Amino acid sequence: MYPQTHVFFAHKLFGFLSDALVLGSIFPDIAAGLYNDRNESHGRGVDMLLFLQEIGELNEFVMGVITHGIDPKGLDYYGDERFLSYERGYCFEKGRLIVDETIEACNLPASMGWWKSHNIIEMGIELYINNSFCSTALESAFANEVMVLEVSKYMSRFYATEPNKFQNRIQNFFNYIEISKISAESLAARYDMQMYTRHRIHIDVPRVTGLIFKAVELIADDFNDFFNLALDNVRKSLSELQA
Repeated sequence: MYPQTHVFFAHKLFGFLSDALVLGSIFPDIAAGLYNDRNESHGRGVDMLLFLQEIGELNEFVMGVITHGIDPKGLDYYGDERFLSYERGYCFEKGRLIVDETIEACNLPASMGWWKSHNIIEMGIELYINNSFCSTALESAFANEVMVLEVSKYMSRFYATEPNKFQNRIQNFFNYIEISKISAESLAARYDMQMYTRHRIHIDVPRVTGLIFKAVELIADDFNDFFNLALDNVRKSLSELQA
């Protein structure tokens, strides 16, 4: 899922937002830029919780991390990995409906079609949510230099790397995402930049813009049901971890 969606999810779970919680709720995607292994970025929530509990720091941050990831099962588990009895998560299953269109609009080999079509669905969800409160919260979190330094310091210990790797990654991540002016056009333009950075592929921005609008239509009937079920499941998981 995209940043505002994760922040919105965290707010629904906890009833508040802090800079630490906001950064935690998007941190797995920040870490994914440094670690190709998805389990490293999205599957170490319990290890991180125990690590930070031992030193008594960043509790709200790690709660945000757990709401996002795949182990323990956070929003990305239900969106990407598995939802109900389907083969994959909600976004992948919705993405099946636009695989061919995504391949054409994004100039992709067929092998990348389903993966990237699920990104289109995620952008549709981001546009559907488009919450100014979450946008302001993201801007505040990235502007909090003290919090960014603290997160970088402790995450460098957790991942056994240099603090400036995380500090630079957090600052660069801000430039790759759309926060304050979310539209189908702006999401597509950012996606073009991301695709070129990762794959040296330029997308057809107007066609992808149209696909993002189509994604909103595809999720309109059942997204709230998916979201509420994910909230219930993650809420139970958090209660068990905090028991």
